[in-house]
Amino acid sequence: MSDAVELKKLVKQLQTTTNNEDIITILRTLKKDFKISEAILRESKAGLAVGKLRTHVSKDVSDLAKELVKQWKAEVDKAKAAAAGGSGKPVVGVNTAVRKASMTSNGPATPKTPNGPSSAVRTMKSDGVTPGFTGDKTRDKCIELVYDALASDSGAPVDLLLQKAKDIEKAVYNDIGGVTQPYPTKMRSLFVNLKDKNNPSLREAVGSGDIPVAKFVKMTSQDMASEERKKADEAIKQQNLHNALGAEEQQAETSAFQCPKCKQRKCRYRQAQTRSADEPMTTFVTSATPASFLIIVLLTSPWR
Repeated sequence: MSDAVELKKLVKQLQTTTNNEDIITILRTLKKDFKISEAILRESKAGLAVGKLRTHVSKDVSDLAKELVKQWKAEVDKAKAAAAGGSGKPVVGVNTAVRKASMTSNGPATPKTPNGPSSAVRTMKSDGVTPGFTGDKTRDKCIELVYDALASDSGAPVDLLLQKAKDIEKAVYNDIGGVTQPYPTKMRSLFVNLKDKNNPSLREAVGSGDIPVAKFVKMTSQDMASEERKKADEAIKQQNLHNALGAEEQQAETSAFQCPKCKQRKCRYRQAQTRSADEPMTTFVTSATPASFLIIVLLTSPWR
């Protein structure tokens, strides 16, 4: 059985498992037992699958994924250097080599940059793409910005990136019906989030098609945020809620609710306007028994 076939099986397991220990076991197997080439990475899509795990919520998983990607980049770069020995041809850098292998396309290879592919961030200008696709300066500039964001650390072919940038701009343009607001705001939001150096998984997912264009252009900044950013935002939200509960004095007792831990119905409650003014108030309920867990019940107030 070939390495690519075996690798495909492990990649499939990696994409379906949610247990952190199982993920770590698979990553260690990939790191120890497989000799990687660009062709194998492309065929198995292992580069894309492991690359996504670099932003995993588990530090152990993310650190191991980063180590593995770094190892694969070095192996691919070494193989390319050996293959190009004495030919005078530039060698694709380690970053672009693995990313290229993780993308799915039969298009041409990554074009050269002035000082070699790994010496600078890729842009439409460095890739030698001539602007002027729609005849509208605003639209063409937006296509260029999206291309630059997608290409910044990618090894994908020019044709693939250019078509993706055109499709994204066209979807936004058709949805809004012109280049007036909110077109500029939406395009700026997509560009900023794609360009974020701390969110490589978004670029990879959009570039590879894991996130379809139709879905991507509808995403909010919160939807596009990296896993680390989402986790941090959730922690802030929970802390603010905790602070709000601690700052408010509990106002009354009721037997309308039952504590799931102690099964008693002696509860205290208070109400707060946590949503817009035309929405019902939210009732916060805690058990009156000190040893019990805090219960938060979010519901439309029956006393309103």
